[in-house]
Amino acid sequence: MTTVTDLRGKAGVEPITMLTAYDAPTARIVDEAGVDVILVGDSVGNAVLGHDSTLPVTVDQIASHTAAVTRAVEDALVVADLPFLSFGVDEAESVRNAGRMLKEANADAVKLESGAHTVSLTERLVELGIPVMAHLGLTPQRVNELGGYTRQGTSEEDANAIVDLARAHEEAGAFSLVLEHVPANLAAHVTDELDVPTIGIGAGPDCDGQVLVFHDAVGLSEWVPPFATRFGDVRGEMERAVDDYVTAVEDGTFPAPEHSHVEEDLDSLY
Repeated sequence: MTTVTDLRGKAGVEPITMLTAYDAPTARIVDEAGVDVILVGDSVGNAVLGHDSTLPVTVDQIASHTAAVTRAVEDALVVADLPFLSFGVDEAESVRNAGRMLKEANADAVKLESGAHTVSLTERLVELGIPVMAHLGLTPQRVNELGGYTRQGTSEEDANAIVDLARAHEEAGAFSLVLEHVPANLAAHVTDELDVPTIGIGAGPDCDGQVLVFHDAVGLSEWVPPFATRFGDVRGEMERAVDDYVTAVEDGTFPAPEHSHVEEDLDSLY
């Protein structure tokens, strides 16, 4: 079983692989492939629940999806995302919501979309035994403030702010840091500055690891961001399978005799 200590030890030594998963069958596939970290992301809102953003996702939904994932996983480190407004408003409530993910859903750690407001919270959670993965750069929960899903850290001032916040969260006890949609040279600098591993998404090749949304990676999404790659065509396979099913039912080839059972003792009744 991968631990946060194991993950820290991979920094600068061995590439870290991370994918999202939101259900038990997917989690089992990802785990059996040897992925190091499974993120139960609030991206479930876009990928699974039909929302246009992550903002509507609730604590109960993340807890439910996380529990489904952890029931299927044997080796990967499972990290639960804390959704919009589940943290940062009140420290006690933030701690309770984070604690639920470990206590009720059996997650190994939580992830916070980070900023100046999460430094002290990270420290408090770590004090209580709740490992924290920080997240800087593009933070989708701020989509309304940012005006879209735009690249972050492109000015010297903004880049320096990300570097400072990365150091602050490492000092607060975060065991790793996601860097999303930032310039590759900024991500490389942050990676050099930190002892804990960085995990990039749209942040170039020099992070200690990479993360993608499962649906993007396997080709299930209709659209993928420019920094992602489809490594398969699951959507195409599903479409073909459903088309074949519809055809088989309509032309009478399914169900075939081998798909049914006849009880001879009932023949006299009909």
